[in-house]
Amino acid sequence: MKILAVSDLHGDVKHITTYLQENKVDLIIIAGDITHFGPAELGEDILNEISSFNIPVLAIPGNCDPESIHINMDNSQAKNIHARNLLIRDIGICGFGGSNPTPFNTPLEFEEVQIYGEAKKALDAIKEQKITLFITHAPPYNTKTDLLPSGEHVGSKSIRKIIEELQPTINICGHIHEARGTDKIGNTQIINPGQISEGHACLIKIPDVTSQEEIETEIIKI
Repeated sequence: MKILAVSDLHGDVKHITTYLQENKVDLIIIAGDITHFGPAELGEDILNEISSFNIPVLAIPGNCDPESIHINMDNSQAKNIHARNLLIRDIGICGFGGSNPTPFNTPLEFEEVQIYGEAKKALDAIKEQKITLFITHAPPYNTKTDLLPSGEHVGSKSIRKIIEELQPTINICGHIHEARGTDKIGNTQIINPGQISEGHACLIKIPDVTSQEEIETEIIKI
């Protein structure tokens, strides 16, 4: 399975649509900030535009999306996986959108206790799968993927704790544009693909679950 993983659209789909016109993937994962503070209807339009390529789209909202966007996401052709899980080709996938509290009082923020309870429940239900993808908007705390230029780590401590406890195969996150890159927590690979509105994304190639081949990941510029 070839996956295009992106985050932080902020209302801009040109890089995604250009890429999809020229390249084939099996699944698209969007790790939040579909809009730039709304409107919620724009989120639905964006997801439908991306879904028009007849490729499955899984998405979560980000902290810069309005709280009401959940309704529009559920009405779109994409699948909203916020606090939900599913199986695709025996790969377990779940998500949790929004972010831990920020100094900016953005629309979709959650207290750490809520993140831990709801996100862990979603991941716990698929933990027996050989390959699990944990899609979060907020990166895990104290990694290369949550680091501001100031040197401050601003990710979610709950996301980190869940990863430490349940060890998903991959955590795809976003939120901190400057922290594009990868890291590891135990056996879990952490990927912040960067801001897709600036052309940054990640390609993930997952072999058949019965295969002995390794999963391949590559952060790309499109």
